Amino acid sequence: MAHDFKKFPELTNNQMQIYYFESPHKQITEDFKARVVDVHDGDTIKVEVDFRDFNFPVRFLGTAAPELDEVGGKEAQSWLEELILGEEVDIVVDNYNRVGKWGRLLGVIKLMGIDINQKSMDEGFAVSFESLENLWK
Repeated sequence: MAHDFKKFPELTNNQMQIYYFESPHKQITEDFKARVVDVHDGDTIKVEVDFRDFNFPVRFLGTAAPELDEVGGKEAQSWLEELILGEEVDIVVDNYNRVGKWGRLLGVIKLMGIDINQKSMDEGFAVSFESLENLWK
């Protein structure tokens, strides 16, 4: 079965063992700098880099913001957009948790050294995955 690299450009660690050499673009395994070109919602951005010829999403690692149609969703998106849209950020990649269940790259977003993932939780626009998991138990 072939992998859909257009729909899912990031390979999970398990998929890397199978499809790495077939990938038409560099797989991201290290921290990198990127320019934020879109803020999808309060925990997902789209970035532009010089080593790929397409923009791609990055999901905040370890945090969850409300969806756009949920209470606080639009506010979280607006707050994040005002903070980082158009800015150059550092994306910190965890090699053991690189790709989420929807095929997006996961990372900690840093703007001028400030951890935006943590800041979004401190400001009340997101919560940690750990707190969500405790709600489900």
